[in-house]
Amino acid sequence: MYALGTHLLVELRECNPKILKSLDSVRNALVSAAKEAKATIIDVSFHEFNPFGISGVVVIAESHLTIHTWPEYDYAAVDIFTCGDIIKPEVAAAYLIEKFECKNPSIVEMKRGILSHRNEKLPHKVCSSTTYNSELLQPISK
Repeated sequence: MYALGTHLLVELRECNPKILKSLDSVRNALVSAAKEAKATIIDVSFHEFNPFGISGVVVIAESHLTIHTWPEYDYAAVDIFTCGDIIKPEVAAAYLIEKFECKNPSIVEMKRGILSHRNEKLPHKVCSSTTYNSELLQPISK
């Protein structure tokens, strides 16, 4: 089944709470995970909550990596969404499992942008100004 992107929903249970509490550790882990997956980093934004918990996003040219941590529960929720065929989101997920010392991870994979009704691969980026009929995915003549 061809899709524009792959979205991993990553549940990280039984992590090291000291790591999940550290803004620098969490930020560095997500940025490094994006680099390990060979993603193109566009922007990075993280926020530390009081008394604890961190939310952050690494915007990549291929989409994004996001996280929210609950160190009081030794838990982090991570989304890794990548478009195209080059980036491997499972590499980023494996990296984060290791860096957060996660003992009980789970990953759900979703295909996003399943637009081809004929199981034909669509280009990730349309290179021309061609407009597509959203029902038939056929170029519309101008």
